[in-house]
Amino acid sequence: MALAESITIEAPPSGARRPSRKRALAAALSALCVAGCLVGPNYQKPPVEVPSGFKEAVDWGRARPDPQAALSSTWWLAYNDDTLSGLEDKALKANQSIVAAEAAYRLAKATVAANTAQLYPTVTAGLSLTREGGGSNALAVSGGAAASAAGGGAHSIDIYNANAGVSWEPDLWGQIRRQIESAKESAQATDAQLAGERLSIAATLAIDYFALRQADIDIDLFKQQQRIDARLLDMTRAAYRQGSASNDAVLTAQDTLEVVVADLQTTETSREQDEHAIAVLIGVPPADFTLAPSADYAFVAPPTPVELPSQLLERRPDVVTAERTAAAANAKIGVAVAAFYPVLNLSVEEGFESTAINKLFSLPSRFWTLGPSLSETVFDGGARTAAVREARATYDENVANYRQTVLTAFQDVENSLSSYNHLQQQTQAFANIYGRNQQLFSTQHQAFLVGSASEANELIQQLTLLQAEQSLKDTQSLLTQSSVTLIENLGGGWQWDDVKNAPLSPAAAPAPAQVGTVSP
Repeated sequence: MALAESITIEAPPSGARRPSRKRALAAALSALCVAGCLVGPNYQKPPVEVPSGFKEAVDWGRARPDPQAALSSTWWLAYNDDTLSGLEDKALKANQSIVAAEAAYRLAKATVAANTAQLYPTVTAGLSLTREGGGSNALAVSGGAAASAAGGGAHSIDIYNANAGVSWEPDLWGQIRRQIESAKESAQATDAQLAGERLSIAATLAIDYFALRQADIDIDLFKQQQRIDARLLDMTRAAYRQGSASNDAVLTAQDTLEVVVADLQTTETSREQDEHAIAVLIGVPPADFTLAPSADYAFVAPPTPVELPSQLLERRPDVVTAERTAAAANAKIGVAVAAFYPVLNLSVEEGFESTAINKLFSLPSRFWTLGPSLSETVFDGGARTAAVREARATYDENVANYRQTVLTAFQDVENSLSSYNHLQQQTQAFANIYGRNQQLFSTQHQAFLVGSASEANELIQQLTLLQAEQSLKDTQSLLTQSSVTLIENLGGGWQWDDVKNAPLSPAAAPAPAQVGTVSP
């Protein structure tokens, strides 16, 4: 069923009073529409189960972590590496994944603006010139000014028209406002996705960089081992020629050397691939990027503040994205419900029309139209009911995804803490092993100098020392990479303000603090 009214009224004679009741009616309808209701459920943040603390944060807990402590948005500066800091700056400016995420956020904001524009009337204006003509019979049938002007013969006339119109669909039931609400919350989710993309790129770059530095150290140590193994092979061959060593010993020495050569090639491949990955992350072709090796690189694992679990929900971009997506889906329910209510459309058009341009803007040429219409869908085969069910199902799905994202966030932090704690103990163990091997090599070297130990014994002990150093350096690198992963899993440097439903302003964020130092 549709109810529509369209009224066209000729302009009153000169001096006549313009009707005012329709204006009053339009004003009353406008006031009523502004105060329209808002159908659909109001959003409530879905409850989630939050543990009282992190299971694996035993050592962190001893340092009394401050729940208000914030990870700096430039957390990589804590690693005291100017090269890394420079790469991070380039990546955040030039990485194409971040550029794409920024474009997606601009698109989301434009969608909010487009939806907001629907709240306002649409004003149009036009100016036209129409020429009418034809044979005498056609004009005689049509009659009017054209027939008179033709005088019984073929003729044509010009019709000038100038008009302006206003149309408005008042948001009686809040359908447009729910669309704006959904668009705003989707934009907030996109903003969180942008923050998550920046954090992911920064963390990936740092991990690739530390893996490259680990490869630098391993390459240098493998080359030293290769030189020693080559010397031991020469000595074994000489002993075989003298009859004091077997051919099996020569073959074993050859295998030992070849294993080191193979490990060296694998490490160099990893180093080159890490360098290529860093190049792409900072937005340059791999062929145009080179990082000079640093065989004496010193790894740093700065203390990281571990927030309470409840704070994690505000500091993980993916958690905020999931929650804002659920909020946007909730607003879509209101949009679907509003389709069950009638739609009111108000339109007004006013203008001038004349066959003479010099008489166009005169009172006899004036016309106006007022056309309010009210319409409602009576039967749609259940389409609106299905749309509401779809919106509710989408909301339920997004709520479940939000809760799963929260669980995954807790798991990620627990895994990072577990890895970090065990890597710290491994680092300490390898440091102890390396220290003892330094003493053993020093003793063996002194014995070689005084002639009480052979060169082969000294070289073998030196190999053991190099392998112990490599184990220590590799574990230190893994510990540093683990600290980056922990920072990423804690939402490093990005916070969400639940009260304002917006990212926390950098000026309002707490100053960075090094909290939760792990005891050795």
